[in-house]
Amino acid sequence: MHKIVIAGASTLLGKELKDALSESPLAAANFTLLDDDQGQGQLEQVGDEVTFVQAVEPDSFDGADFTFFCGSGLGSEELTRRHWQNAIRAGSTVLDLSGALAGEPGVRVRAPWLEKGLGASSGPADLLTQAVVPAHPAALALGLLLGRVGQAAPVRTCAATLLAPASEFGRAAMDELHQQTVNLLSFQSLPRAIYDAQTAYNLLCGLGESAQASLVRLEDRIRSDYAALGGGRWPALALQTIAAPVFHGHTFSIAVELDRAVELSALEEALSGDHVDLVLEDTDSPSNLAATGQNDVLVRLRPVVEGRNPTQVTRFWLWAASDNLRLAAQNAVECALDLQRLRPQGLVQ
Repeated sequence: MHKIVIAGASTLLGKELKDALSESPLAAANFTLLDDDQGQGQLEQVGDEVTFVQAVEPDSFDGADFTFFCGSGLGSEELTRRHWQNAIRAGSTVLDLSGALAGEPGVRVRAPWLEKGLGASSGPADLLTQAVVPAHPAALALGLLLGRVGQAAPVRTCAATLLAPASEFGRAAMDELHQQTVNLLSFQSLPRAIYDAQTAYNLLCGLGESAQASLVRLEDRIRSDYAALGGGRWPALALQTIAAPVFHGHTFSIAVELDRAVELSALEEALSGDHVDLVLEDTDSPSNLAATGQNDVLVRLRPVVEGRNPTQVTRFWLWAASDNLRLAAQNAVECALDLQRLRPQGLVQ
């Protein structure tokens, strides 16, 4: 039976990961839940096992097959940096959802959904693979959509705007958005510790000078993960991130121009498939609420009609939505299952 450690178990992503593991073939594992300060002593359930959230100790990783470092929340990268080497020394394989280990020697960005369907990978797992970074869920969603579009016709240009929710920056950001909303309605001053700006009822392309959240760092990670997964095979991506006054869910507005015209039906066929739900009716628009709890990326294709043949498409818009926490957790579990399948063959230890 496997032993699994979740470091950062009380974060938003840690809680989502526990649910995803409970629904996976790893549900029967023995679980150890860790956190630095918040959540210690809380009683949690993973699968059929009930356990307490414990403090991180030097021997916390002993005997662990997999250690997940959960990256939802400000300061979560520091938790990974402080403890991941201890997990490696204990013989555990590390799955870093915080992205702190991207760029470390031998650490690969992974998204098994894309590797199976689109040939994407920053490199296969092998005997030396001690840690992987499950790709950021926005990079995963963009890779799914743009990789499939590229199978229908070469992409000339692609530009995406991501509307990022408060949960992207953790529970403290969600609490601040909620409190700002309440204070605005009662004409009180606004808390600004996380955003250093008014986010309630507002859309922002930049945050205040003292903001703890950073749209620039978020964009950099998404671009980096997208490039690592695509390996030069996917179209270059122009990306802008907007802070949206919502609690959960990524939404994307994506403009695409192809090198040549293709039939609209061919585009729809290319986009459809596992993990993508193509919405054909305007009355059922993808949204962050509709995507909540879904494992799929919801997408609506809207062609830019040019010329006399409306079924021939060169330029079009994609409006997409996904559950950012759900996709991140599902991808991390898929990475662990992929590594587990390699273990009996002696390729990963």
